[in-house]
Amino acid sequence: MQGAPGVGNYGPAGHAGPPIPNLPPGGGVTIWMPSPPPPPLYCPPGLEYLTQIDQLLIHQQIELLEIITGFETNNKYEIKNTLGQRVYFAAEDTDCCTRFCCGPSRPFSIHIIDNLGHEVITLQRPLRCSSCCFPCCLQELEVQSPPGTPVGYVVQTWHACLPKFTIQDEKRMDILKVIGPCVVCSCCQDINFEVKSIDETCTVGRISKQWTGFVREAFTDADNFGIKFPMDLDVKMKAVMIGACFLIDFMFFEHAGDGRQRSGVW
Repeated sequence: MQGAPGVGNYGPAGHAGPPIPNLPPGGGVTIWMPSPPPPPLYCPPGLEYLTQIDQLLIHQQIELLEIITGFETNNKYEIKNTLGQRVYFAAEDTDCCTRFCCGPSRPFSIHIIDNLGHEVITLQRPLRCSSCCFPCCLQELEVQSPPGTPVGYVVQTWHACLPKFTIQDEKRMDILKVIGPCVVCSCCQDINFEVKSIDETCTVGRISKQWTGFVREAFTDADNFGIKFPMDLDVKMKAVMIGACFLIDFMFFEHAGDGRQRSGVW
């Protein structure tokens, strides 16, 4: 794979070479979203796929080693459109010591690659406090596209009861708000984080943690998410919303060492 070091072995089915797009199903071959027209001038390379969609599905891959041993492995995700075509593939890059010592609160880098194996988005999460007891050091995530060039940030906003985040552009200007439910836990239904205008009066999108069934929910931390955003939203902000989804996953839906997950901001 081309892109940041360490991404080469993250391709589909463990192959080092770039995947072959748009082959018919069968034999375990992944169908990728067709390459879009050349991107507009304002669009970072690789984000032109996002100009054509207003919904994304994010499926975390089930790791057999993690189920058997209980030892946390690097997370891997498929990012698909509503037709089931893969748009991107995302892979976490952290060492085993960090995963073991810090659990879901760990700092991480996530590399997101396209169907040519090029890294188009990098997510960087520093080590921060995981409780709103420390309002001066809450969660934050930087989104880069291309890698090394920040295009936006996801910043947790302090609130006594609700999970709240601010979507910011590369200049740290507030663009959107993300607000979750008071209790981030449910059975047999989706959990919705509403994406709102900056004054919180208008809902413009949604990040949903989808219910995947009792067995999968009980015995794995492999989660499915859906993201909805306006079709005409800046592609950079669409990329930042992908980052917000990953941050929400780690904060609330990754199992800790005792097998539990958080149910709220505390």
